[in-house]
Amino acid sequence: MEPQLLHHVGDGVATVVIHHPAKRNAMTTPMWRALPLLLDGLAARADVRALVLTGEGDTFCAGADISALRKSPDEAQGLAVLAEESLAAFPKPTLAAIRGYCVGGGSQLAAACDLRFAQEGSLFGVTPANLGIVYPASSTRRLAALVGPSAAKYLLFSGELIDTERALRTGLVDEVLPEGELDKRVAEFTRVLAARSLLTQSAAKEFVNGRTDRDAHWTRQARAGDDTAEGVAAFLERRQPRFTWAP
Repeated sequence: MEPQLLHHVGDGVATVVIHHPAKRNAMTTPMWRALPLLLDGLAARADVRALVLTGEGDTFCAGADISALRKSPDEAQGLAVLAEESLAAFPKPTLAAIRGYCVGGGSQLAAACDLRFAQEGSLFGVTPANLGIVYPASSTRRLAALVGPSAAKYLLFSGELIDTERALRTGLVDEVLPEGELDKRVAEFTRVLAARSLLTQSAAKEFVNGRTDRDAHWTRQARAGDDTAEGVAAFLERRQPRFTWAP
């Protein structure tokens, strides 16, 4: 099978799989180009309430395919940034499910997700210093916001790989699961996400990400929608709420 992005939707969750096992799921130029278009389509689907990004087999993503960097490094980096920004802007909760190597462009994609769950034994690295590449400003800021300035400098200056224990300690990942438990935990957690109010989640995502010009918009959305009334009624009636707000 050619290197590609696979996807499926079930139970309110879209799963996108980076499929390039011959090169540890390295992202090719066509794959970088395809990701924003795929995300736009999934964001528009009413049956998608959360998204999981993962890699085929026992590797998340080993970064950009080096052959693309050799041919046109500026184009390759620009496409990676566009893909990363599209993932960060996805209007619904996103989660990276990580096994094995999460390096270079793979770390860019993982950092652009809202949450990251990893299997024990995974390895993480931000490696532009190994190749003499200037890491994009937006990617650098996102990494620093996630792990703090000191940890970001450690990763960027050295290009060294860190294990799941250190990744958890620095905030690069949110949960670490024993081998064989990652898929179960991701499925459980995304079922929770899909059952919650997308109104709450979408507004919170913008606020946490630093957007400051949409407070009034979200106040109007809350007043016009039914999620608040439904949530209160469900709580009082001791039942699961059926939230209906959609962007």
